[in-house]
Amino acid sequence: MRFATQNWVVSWALLLLVSCTIYSSTAMGKPENNIKTSVFLSPKFELGPGSVANKFYYDVDFPRGHIALKSFNAEVVDEAGKSVSLQETYLHHWIVIKYHQPKNVSHNNNQTGIVYLRNSGLCQENVLGQYFGLGSETRGTASDIPDPYGIEIGNPSEIPDGYEENWFINVHAIDTRGVEDRVGCFECSCDLYNVTKDEDGNPLSPSYKGGLACCPDNSQCRLEKGFKGPKRSLYMRYTVKWINWDNHVVPLKIYMLDVTDVLKVSKGMSPEHTCKIEYQVESCSKGYNSSSDCIDVRKTSLSMQTGGYVIYSVGHVHAAATASTLFAQDGGVICSSIPKYGNGNEAGNEKGYIVGMSTCYPKPGTIKIKDGETITLEIKYNNSQMHSGVMGLFYILVAEQLPH
Repeated sequence: MRFATQNWVVSWALLLLVSCTIYSSTAMGKPENNIKTSVFLSPKFELGPGSVANKFYYDVDFPRGHIALKSFNAEVVDEAGKSVSLQETYLHHWIVIKYHQPKNVSHNNNQTGIVYLRNSGLCQENVLGQYFGLGSETRGTASDIPDPYGIEIGNPSEIPDGYEENWFINVHAIDTRGVEDRVGCFECSCDLYNVTKDEDGNPLSPSYKGGLACCPDNSQCRLEKGFKGPKRSLYMRYTVKWINWDNHVVPLKIYMLDVTDVLKVSKGMSPEHTCKIEYQVESCSKGYNSSSDCIDVRKTSLSMQTGGYVIYSVGHVHAAATASTLFAQDGGVICSSIPKYGNGNEAGNEKGYIVGMSTCYPKPGTIKIKDGETITLEIKYNNSQMHSGVMGLFYILVAEQLPH
């Protein structure tokens, strides 16, 4: 466990959940390939009413060795190990990224010599390069990869001499206790945070009404007058499932697609994707009879240089979204991932929040993206009112070959 606590009386219930390993009775070809499960905690972060934590934790606890990842799930919990409601702490997003680091370099967020190992694309450089990542929907979204497929990590032949494979986690959480405008706070409305410049000190465009630039780490959303509340210590608890790697496992490639992606073509240069990650949904024109008439539709078409068989896919959207759909070049649906909204107050069913996304598990071999095929991502939001800092992402796992 790589985090310190100021109080040794942290609940034993929480500690017992950390780094426990369970061996499943479900085998995949060989007894030694039973599914293993470990539960870990991120380092502690503290939030007071209206405050923001956008933390980057390097060299986090993670399964080691040459293995195949089968699932990754996460949520925010308190010091007693209790799930924290989105109505109190909004989980904007979390992402998990792999990197190689020189063996003689300290892990304490020292990025000297680090080589980031992104997924298979499609965005520019290291943008959206994560292996896993979700947001408020994380508790209710399936992530299990069916047999005999897996995401290969820890292959010693792919780790350079003098380096080791490590992982970092980015957690972005917003405390909305006592805030003046809860939706405005988790949509990172700039006026509620009184932010006019980005983290580099550059003035924000007047047209930029909200988004990641306006809710950085340690920022503060406006509270109701006179509201006071305690700080509390929180963690991201994440559960990883994996199996030992062997010749029975079929490797998967990860693709992250972004509806803001536009292919930039410059003379004499290779085409470059320009993913902006987030965008603003403008409110619809007056004169509509109901909010159901107000739907913002955003699309982008993307060429898949290397295709394969789709094994798993899921969308990532924010509150007010109604659908996310990935289409094949011939117009057929590869996957339609629909947000599920909560209708209660308990953690996992918070009213008005996205608490899950439907996932697609096509029968292997039935949906294939051809090499060079152009696919289309379509995202729909209800725009009866303006929404800032929304996302329209799609995560797909692709096998270049089927099992023999």
